[in-house]
Amino acid sequence: MYGRVSISRLGKCQSWRHISTSAVVGHNPLGLPHSNRPPPPKIPTRGGPPIKRSIPHVKKVVAVASGKGGVGKSTVAVNLALSMALNHPTKTRPRVGILDLDIFGPSIPKLMGLENVPEPELTQAGALVPLSNHGLSCMSMGFLLPSSTTGSNADTPVVWRGLMVQKATQQLLFDVDWRGRDGAGVPELDLLVIDMPPGTGDVQLTLGQLVKVDGSVIVSTPQDVALVDARKGVAMFKKVDVPILGLLLNMSHYTCPSCTTPHRLFGSPESFRKAAADLSLDILGELPLVPQVSEGGDMGRPVMLLSEKQINSDTGAKEVTSVMKEVAQAVWRRIDSSA
Repeated sequence: MYGRVSISRLGKCQSWRHISTSAVVGHNPLGLPHSNRPPPPKIPTRGGPPIKRSIPHVKKVVAVASGKGGVGKSTVAVNLALSMALNHPTKTRPRVGILDLDIFGPSIPKLMGLENVPEPELTQAGALVPLSNHGLSCMSMGFLLPSSTTGSNADTPVVWRGLMVQKATQQLLFDVDWRGRDGAGVPELDLLVIDMPPGTGDVQLTLGQLVKVDGSVIVSTPQDVALVDARKGVAMFKKVDVPILGLLLNMSHYTCPSCTTPHRLFGSPESFRKAAADLSLDILGELPLVPQVSEGGDMGRPVMLLSEKQINSDTGAKEVTSVMKEVAQAVWRRIDSSA
């Protein structure tokens, strides 16, 4: 659907919200009502870099990036968010959210079981109210797209140029109230995991220049074609002073049910390990290729939600959840020590 599209009146706001999925340049691509909230920081056209600021009502921010698309980054991001919610060092349950910054190909609605849900409400101040499922607060461009003639927005494209993408990214970063509908009096998020799009373009630059990010996790598969782009992602984050917590290898091997020998379907992990050594970065973990991970993602029930009985009855699921627990604990240690 192209052109200017009207979306239903949201929440308590008395203004109509409009979102355009066409390539029309504007300063308010998400159609949020005007408010007295401070404007987001701007990327200067000349002079020094902008002053980074925190995302409102969020204590810690971790970005999950890849450089290359198709390496399972969004699935990793969702399971990392859940694992970090389940494995805080204090043994308490922190408030964790996930923000999908993939403007053109949002995956969080599918992975979190939030497809074709009602549009997010707005607070009295005109901020977006996150949706929630599996104990995580969620926001995604996929929640804001109009439905097509099929009644679903899954095939509604976003056809925007760079400026629209940059502005929409700023709104998703700074115009979401992570405390929820009730706002004041509700604790802020302890952690926000950001699912980044592939590449090193507008979204990555906007995040890196405008937001205080506590750390990033770079996901790759074993192939050199993925590692080349992962290296570029590392270099970009270093240029904008985003700390890199480590590398995570996804789909490192597959173990068939009839044997115990790991099969390296996408090649040896040695290239990945060498890249980590060359970049002086820690390896956070090596995740196997397990059918339950993709099946759970398609059903909107990430593998980290499996019961203890289900995990113990399946070797692959047990390995995935064990590695994700170790990764979550390592990430908590790193971002807490940087405070």
